[in-house]
Amino acid sequence: MTMPPVRILITGASSGIGAALARLYAAPGRSLLLAGRDRGRLEAVAAECRASGAEAETAAIDVTDAAAMRGWIEAADDARPIDLVIANAGISAGTGGDGESAAQARAIYAINLDGVLNTVLPALAAMARRGRGQIAIMSSLAAFRGFPGAPAYCGSKAAVRVWGEALRGEFAARGIAINVICPGYIRTPMTAVNRFPMPFLMAVDRAARMIRRGLERNRARIAFPLPIYAAVWLVSLLPPGLTDWIMTRLPKKG
Repeated sequence: MTMPPVRILITGASSGIGAALARLYAAPGRSLLLAGRDRGRLEAVAAECRASGAEAETAAIDVTDAAAMRGWIEAADDARPIDLVIANAGISAGTGGDGESAAQARAIYAINLDGVLNTVLPALAAMARRGRGQIAIMSSLAAFRGFPGAPAYCGSKAAVRVWGEALRGEFAARGIAINVICPGYIRTPMTAVNRFPMPFLMAVDRAARMIRRGLERNRARIAFPLPIYAAVWLVSLLPPGLTDWIMTRLPKKG
């Protein structure tokens, strides 16, 4: 995109990276569409954005509800075209308790994968019709290698990373930029429950600034911090048989 985005939709905007991005983008002349499941926290974020001069609309909506998401996005885009969509909503959990149950695995995939599809597909259709727009998909550095301590989380993030990178090549010629975001450990409520050392743990506001800068430059993959990105990229190149011993000894997420 050559012009700064004016109308921006962010899912998972009630806390963590989504809330930080909403606050960062909030400015006079900008319209924010913020979605989250916790109405109280979402309205608090929206109030901060309005105090910074932005318009802010909220939707307490479940990203796993495909019909509701499609209806909300289509109505918002009909009212005024959306320039940037950030499909950020996600959850994490691991095997630190009694292993990963079927219910936990399905819940993670429902939000981290289906929720992204439910956000991106209706927005992509609208943007394709007018030949412009930008879509950012929140993946993770955990997408590059399956960690035994968080199998469904890693799998869901790997799926959206590869999907987003494939879409980028397909839609670039149609005027649509698609970017995949792969953060490491960020100080958010999601990581606050971790009871193990998190190397290069980053403040959420700094992460938001790095994401915005990457989107402004239309980077295909916005991955950080660099030392962890380099490590997981290298591990992903090695045969699993050579790295299983190390992977099984890593801390497990609860």
